[in-house]
Amino acid sequence: MERTDLERVIEAILFAAGEPVETERIALAAECDADEVDAAAKSLMDRLSFERRGLRIVKLEKAYQMCSSVEMSPYITKALETRKPPKLSSSQLETLTIVAYYQPATKAYIEQIRGVDSSYSVGALINKRLIEECGRLNVPGRPILYRTTPDFLRTFGLSSLEELPEIEKMQFGKKELPTEEFTQPVEEVTDHE
Repeated sequence: MERTDLERVIEAILFAAGEPVETERIALAAECDADEVDAAAKSLMDRLSFERRGLRIVKLEKAYQMCSSVEMSPYITKALETRKPPKLSSSQLETLTIVAYYQPATKAYIEQIRGVDSSYSVGALINKRLIEECGRLNVPGRPILYRTTPDFLRTFGLSSLEELPEIEKMQFGKKELPTEEFTQPVEEVTDHE
C-alpha cells in the first residue's frame, strides 16, 4: 500500500473511532506493519500541522487519535457551547501526580504519601477518566491498582509518560545511607552527658 493510501486509511479509521486507536490495530486493518503505520501517521501529522488544518492527529504512547487543533477551540466552544472541564482540586492534583509518577499505585500507597484519606480524590479522577483500574496487587486483601489513562495524556498535552518532568521520588521504608561527612561508624558514636 502506498503511503498516501495508508494516510487516508489512518485518517478514516481515526475519524470514525473518535478515541485512541492502537498502532497494531491500524496495522492489522491496513495489512501492513506498525513501522509503516508510524511513518504514515507522522507524515499525516506533519501535513495537517503545516497546512494549519482544523484537525490534528496526536500520538498517545502506542496509539493515535484525531482531535481538533488548539487554534480552533474558541470557534468550537462558541458553536457547540461546550463548558470548560472542571478544574482539579489540590487534593485531586496531588493524587493524580502520585498515580502518574508511581503507577501502578494502590489507594493505600497514595494515602501513605499524602498522609490523608484519598477515596474521594481517587473516585473523582476515575469519573473524570484521568485514572483507571489496571488490576489488583497480589497481596492479602488484593488492593486495586490504578494508572493514568490516554485522557490524562491528552488533557496534559503529553505523548507519553516519559515527557513528565523529573521529580525527586520519595522512597518509603528505605533508609538512606550515611553521607561521606560521617567519619565514625554509627556504633562508635556515644552520648556524653
